[in-house]
Amino acid sequence: MARQADAARAGRAERSRRGSDNVLLDTELADLPPELRWREWMQRVEAVIFASAIPVPRETLARVVGRNCSVDLLIDDLREELRDRPYELVSVAGGWQHRTKPAHAGVIRASGAPTRAAADLNTNEAAVLMAIGYFQPVTRAELSRIFGKEISRDLIGSLRSLELIASGPRSPQPGAPYTYVTTPAFLSAFGFDTLRDLPEIEMLEDAGLLGRDGMMSADLATPISEEDDEE
Repeated sequence: MARQADAARAGRAERSRRGSDNVLLDTELADLPPELRWREWMQRVEAVIFASAIPVPRETLARVVGRNCSVDLLIDDLREELRDRPYELVSVAGGWQHRTKPAHAGVIRASGAPTRAAADLNTNEAAVLMAIGYFQPVTRAELSRIFGKEISRDLIGSLRSLELIASGPRSPQPGAPYTYVTTPAFLSAFGFDTLRDLPEIEMLEDAGLLGRDGMMSADLATPISEEDDEE
C-alpha cells in the first residue's frame, strides 16, 4: 500500500509539471552544466512572467524549474539583470509582474502610446474604493455613514464590474447585508503586493483625507438609489 501511495504521489507530481498541452517538460535539466541550467531556468521564469496578463505566483513559476530550485533567487538575478532597463520585476498581488519604472511614466504619457493602465476611476469611485480598502469588510450602509452621503448601488456595481471589489462575508447586522472587500485586481492595479502595503491610515487621517467619521476630501454625487439594504 505504501509503495502504491508513493507511486500515486509521484504520478501527481509528474502531471503537475506538464504544460497545458500535456507535454512533459524537463524541469531538472540534469544534462546541462550548472551555469547553463540556471540560465535556462531564469529565461523560463522571465518568459512566463512576460507572457502573463496578471501577476504570476510562486507556485506557477515552480512548475517550470527544478524541484530544488529557488524561485526567489532566480527573481533576484533577473532583477539584477534588469537594473539598467526601463522596466523591472515587481512583487505585486502575491506574484511577480513586469512594470515600467516610475521614472519613465512621463515619457510614456507623452508618447500617447496605448498602455495597460490602471482602472480609469472617477473621483467618487476612487474615494469609495479607498474606503473599502481600509475598512473592509464593509457594508454599503457603513460606507454611506463614512461619507455622510448615500452610496448608490450603481457606484458599487461599477467597482465590481472592474473586478476591483467583490462580495465579502455577510455582516452580523440585522438583515445580514453583504460586505465588500478588495480583490487581487485591486492590488495589481495600484502596485501593492498585499494590503499591508497600503499607506498608514493615520497618515491619511492627519492629512484630512480619510476617517471613520467622514471622508473630508470626497464630494460624492447624489445617488440614484436611496435604499438601505444590499441586493
